[in-house]
Amino acid sequence: MDLDDNPRNLVQALTNGDPEKISTSRFSSLLASKDRDYLLSSTTQDDQQVKISDLEGKAIGLYFSANWYPPCRNFNEVLIGVYEQLKSNGSNFEIVFVSSDEDLSAFNSYRESMPWLSIPFSDLETKKALNRKFEVEGIPYLIILQPDGSTLHDGVELIYRYGIEAFPFTEEKLEELRREERIKHESQTLTNLLTNPGRDYLLDQTMARKVCYLSSPACRSFCPFTLTFARYPHPTIGFPFTSEVPVDSLIGKTVGLYFSAQWCFPCAKFTPKLISIYHKIKRSLEGKGGGEDFEIVFVSNDRDQSSFDSYYGTMPWLALPSGDPIIRTLAKYFDVQGIPCLIIIDPDGKTVTKQGRNLINLYQENAYPFTCAKLELLEKEMEEEAKRLPRSNYHAGHRHELTLVSEGNGGGPFICCDCDEQGSGWAYQCLGCGYEVHPRCMRAVDPATAASVQHT
Repeated sequence: MDLDDNPRNLVQALTNGDPEKISTSRFSSLLASKDRDYLLSSTTQDDQQVKISDLEGKAIGLYFSANWYPPCRNFNEVLIGVYEQLKSNGSNFEIVFVSSDEDLSAFNSYRESMPWLSIPFSDLETKKALNRKFEVEGIPYLIILQPDGSTLHDGVELIYRYGIEAFPFTEEKLEELRREERIKHESQTLTNLLTNPGRDYLLDQTMARKVCYLSSPACRSFCPFTLTFARYPHPTIGFPFTSEVPVDSLIGKTVGLYFSAQWCFPCAKFTPKLISIYHKIKRSLEGKGGGEDFEIVFVSNDRDQSSFDSYYGTMPWLALPSGDPIIRTLAKYFDVQGIPCLIIIDPDGKTVTKQGRNLINLYQENAYPFTCAKLELLEKEMEEEAKRLPRSNYHAGHRHELTLVSEGNGGGPFICCDCDEQGSGWAYQCLGCGYEVHPRCMRAVDPATAASVQHT
């Protein structure tokens, strides 16, 4: 039997069955080398050494990360907050940084922000061994090692989802959190999602623009209907002008919670598309009558008020105030790990889907109201439409012939090489190099024209 394949067997063998030696022996076998029995502390300027034996009895997070990768830097900020809270509470927890940085300078620069321990950058063999042992295929990656020998591999998700509440990272604690989460989702309403004790409203600048535009010659000459006071001072009152809309006014509507930020490039690409789809859905519902309505609420991840004002100034919907504490709560509640993200809430206040962005990309305005029944209908329509599509064709953006594929015959989830948005179901795919486009993005050309396209 390979002891490396089972941490419990390894611990048992190394300690000869002595439970008091489990923590020390296990951590030493993982983190030490023949020339080193210490880790680097980031709490002092002189690289104070901390004995690995000092970790005995603690829960340990092995943190695989690198300075060069933006998702690592983003998660690092979240992890620092959780770690410092746990340490201030006296929790028996420590983190050990396992670097994937490219050089010593990058390692030192990244480690300066970290309040925890590190394996020396020069110990390449230990870092390689840890990556192999825990089958680390991507970063950031956080593994929780318990004193009893148990291991949790989804530390990044747990930190994003539960924060400090996940401690002590035991299965019992996580099951308790999942149970509480199920109860919260079952009793979920728009009011308890979007309000806090000091605020029961959302921001609305669209009505403010209309009032201003109709009110004075100064406003009419200063701002065409699409100009926003979030981006430019009001000529009369001199500050950004928004109104307040009660959260309860959304009850009975289908609502999209749009997590986004001005600094995010994918957001900058998706927001104009979402604005167009939003207006089409609104016009369609108005034409039908019957009181059905759709609204979007901007949940900002912008870094300051100015960025929020500028970005929200481009949007025709409602927003949570910049920096509102509910924003962080919602991100955890819905387990938002990347933006842009569009969460759809039904008229009863319950979650319909967390995949609103993908559904917009796939079905445009036809995705509304995003229910399972509607999606099943759209999938059937897509299947019928696919029967009428040519089995292969040449695309204006690629030199090779593309073949129509589906999830059942070589296709699957993909990123469209034409519009850079996610797709699933049917696609035109280059069987030679994997180039894929949505059927709607296909721009058919003759083979000679395609052959002249620069290889992509």
